[in-house]
Amino acid sequence: MRQLAGLDAGFLYLETPEMPMHVGALHVLELPAGFQGRFVDLLRAHIAARLPHLPALRRRLASVPLDLFNPAWVAAEPDLAQHIVAIELPPGSAMRALQDAVGRLHGQLLDRERPLWKFHVFENLAPGNEGQRYVALYTQLHHAAVDGQAAVALASVILDLSPEPRELPAKPARAARTPLGPVGLLRGALAHQWQQTMKLARALPGSVGTLSQLASQSAGEALSALAGRWRGEASGAGSSDLLAPRMRFNQSISAARSFASLSLPLAGLNEARKRHGASLNDAVLMVCGSALRRLLLELGELPKKPLIAAVPISLREAGDTRASNQVSMTRVSLATHIADPRRRLAQLLQASAAMKQGMGAIKDLMPEDFPSPGLPWLLAAAAKLYGRAHLAERVPPLVNLVISNVPGPAMPLYLAGARMLTNAPASIVVHGIALNITVQSYNGMLEVGLMACAEVLPDTQALAAHLQAAYDEFLALKPVAARPHRPVAQGTGN
Repeated sequence: MRQLAGLDAGFLYLETPEMPMHVGALHVLELPAGFQGRFVDLLRAHIAARLPHLPALRRRLASVPLDLFNPAWVAAEPDLAQHIVAIELPPGSAMRALQDAVGRLHGQLLDRERPLWKFHVFENLAPGNEGQRYVALYTQLHHAAVDGQAAVALASVILDLSPEPRELPAKPARAARTPLGPVGLLRGALAHQWQQTMKLARALPGSVGTLSQLASQSAGEALSALAGRWRGEASGAGSSDLLAPRMRFNQSISAARSFASLSLPLAGLNEARKRHGASLNDAVLMVCGSALRRLLLELGELPKKPLIAAVPISLREAGDTRASNQVSMTRVSLATHIADPRRRLAQLLQASAAMKQGMGAIKDLMPEDFPSPGLPWLLAAAAKLYGRAHLAERVPPLVNLVISNVPGPAMPLYLAGARMLTNAPASIVVHGIALNITVQSYNGMLEVGLMACAEVLPDTQALAAHLQAAYDEFLALKPVAARPHRPVAQGTGN
């Protein structure tokens, strides 16, 4: 057994019928020429061959008696007929039908009695202009098991670089283990709690020093911001405002989901961002902010204050492929209150730089694990109360939405011989944050997945159209021209 770390278990405690806590992606796959049979059967055989190298797919949850501590992962072989299923769409279905199906499925909870994943194979897609045959795959992986980077590592085992699946080295057979009873689970949990308590105690002295330094720095920044307001300076990227403007995304949600996706060429975005001295993440934030501004203007709902995005930050060290969550969250202003795109970009770059500077100081303060006595009761009850009492409408919002940018593979990949054409992420929305925009690079494209509560934003397709327009606007945006140098006239002096 392996007890769940605190960050991983948190996704279990926060899960309610209205807030499923799984992530996934929608992939369109081109079948090999002359393919016969059903792709779902081929995929089951492919995953069965790779399972020895996929421990995250071969475990299920086991609760500690009385839910005193975090649950544990225990070995469990998945029934692939239950975990990889076929869905027949109406003949000739196109991308819109796929996206609508993902929206319906994304609001359904995974079965906690089984390993926490499921693959859905969509059949009956419309053929290509030259007769190409397609299927699609929607994957569900519980966030308690993986974060974005861990999902990429998982995909590196499942996917191949050529249509011919590679042979993986044989894994030694595992000795059969006797299932742990309640006493064994409790004993293991107590030992884990002791280890985490001692680890936290050893890290505490250094954390206190860093926190003191950050507190002094934050106080200075707050005083500078206050002085700026006295001078009449506008609230902008470096503002210390703690609250986001209240808007439609900041309310309680239902289990209904609306999903849309699009693919944007990465080369053009990279060329444009370099002209402005922006990172790829800065460019993604700029395009998303511009699209949101367009959407809210269209709805007549653009707030006077800038929207604030929650931005996940990976804490994963290079080469770390563990299937666990190693991520934190920070905030950044999208400067949506500024009409001029060049001024908006300047404000956003300033906000992004401040965010990166702050995250560099506190990364080491964010533990992946911590003692958990009582947390299963406390957090699960709090999550249910938050939704039932509609506290999202009463609590001032800290952020308006989530924007996540996950690096992905730069080359084409294949699944069981089928070429993967798209890789659109499908992520999580929660009470008070009803929109999630997740971006992942793949094979020269920026794959964008838009997930929203369908009762808050029924038409994510409209936002996808605004994203395309905002992308085109960013590519055409000219840098602010430097002022020409004017030589000082040589006078005779007096």
